[in-house]
Amino acid sequence: QVQLVESGGGLVQAGGSLRLTCAASGSIFNFNTMAWYRQAPGKQRELVANINRLGRTNYADSVLGRSTIYRDGRMNTLNLEMNSLKAEDTAVYYCNAMMPTGNSWGQGTQVTVSS
Repeated sequence: QVQLVESGGGLVQAGGSLRLTCAASGSIFNFNTMAWYRQAPGKQRELVANINRLGRTNYADSVLGRSTIYRDGRMNTLNLEMNSLKAEDTAVYYCNAMMPTGNSWGQGTQVTVSS
């Protein structure tokens, strides 16, 4: 079982920036796809961005142009940088790793954007 631990959440003012980090117990380059999801109160969990083994990225329309997902091989982490934060970005953010044997999830990190 892969262990994923998120960090970097917190309270941020609207218009600000943050970086979320996901530390993995296995090599991040072994996963087929890694992703960030988020879940706001009363809403379903939604994909924010993902990156596949080849480094190809995909973003939700709501964060496109103001977010960057990337892997740091030296630190063995998956990162998500978000700029121009909005109140609607408030959610619990989860790291996800997809492998042939199944999915692994982190425990989540809360991001709150104050307007």
